[in-house]
Amino acid sequence: MFTTLVAVIVALALGHVLPAQTAALRGFGWLERWLQWLGGQAGAQGAWQARYGAALVLAPLLLVVLALQWLLSGIGYGLPALLLGVVVLAWMWGPRDLDRDVEALIDADDVHARRTAIAQLQSEGGSLREDVPSLVEAVVVNGLRRWFAVLFWFLLLGPFGAVLYRLLALLAESRLAARLPPENLHGARRALALLEWPVAQLMTLSIALVGNFDTVSRAWRDAHGDRWTLEPGFLGAVARASVSAELREEAHDYTDAGLVPVWRRLPEVRDAMSLVWRVLLLWMVAMALLVIAGWIA
Repeated sequence: MFTTLVAVIVALALGHVLPAQTAALRGFGWLERWLQWLGGQAGAQGAWQARYGAALVLAPLLLVVLALQWLLSGIGYGLPALLLGVVVLAWMWGPRDLDRDVEALIDADDVHARRTAIAQLQSEGGSLREDVPSLVEAVVVNGLRRWFAVLFWFLLLGPFGAVLYRLLALLAESRLAARLPPENLHGARRALALLEWPVAQLMTLSIALVGNFDTVSRAWRDAHGDRWTLEPGFLGAVARASVSAELREEAHDYTDAGLVPVWRRLPEVRDAMSLVWRVLLLWMVAMALLVIAGWIA
């Protein structure tokens, strides 16, 4: 748990202090080349065309990570394992910096800049529409894919879990998806939904704790989040409802104080980013408490 906490802080710091170097570190051109070579070798038949064909892409890479994780565990007072965890989480975080993308959207002054910023924001998923509710959904969905899912699986499985999620997300939802055969891509997306569903549920609970519990609970049920469907789409509905409720409460507070609220540009998107930050802070506080409890015990 201490490793995870340190790794998250390092990953966030790198994205702000060294954005260009971090973007270069998180380039996955090598994965595209590996896909291209594997597709050429596999041909049009066999496992490459099957639903679980993505395993051919991931298995060799994951075995290397798993071997390193096993070899470094329990040696050097845990320092090599700590270093591996920090490097892997900083590498798999993102790959783009979420709050920088949100700020770029808010600061966009013309149509071209706005569309570029929206494309960057929605690079990891979310609705492709440009209306404000869709942008709110994109912020939270990208929070899941850039931060929370990587963090969740890192907590459960260590570096292996972080690499598994990030590479599967790249195969299923990035431009690399065009290189997969249809059944192969379908299987990758189902596997990704399986990995994201528990994270979306935990994020929903976190949003309820840092926001309006009744509003979130109602939106979660209305979006069928209480059903075992392995579809994390309810998270977008929860985010939209939570942001709307918070802005209404803020406007009401201004009115009660006899003030007129002065809204900055895209307040809904700002509030969505604030919501994501509060959820991340909640997770980090929970991890810190578990670390302290472990030390006391």
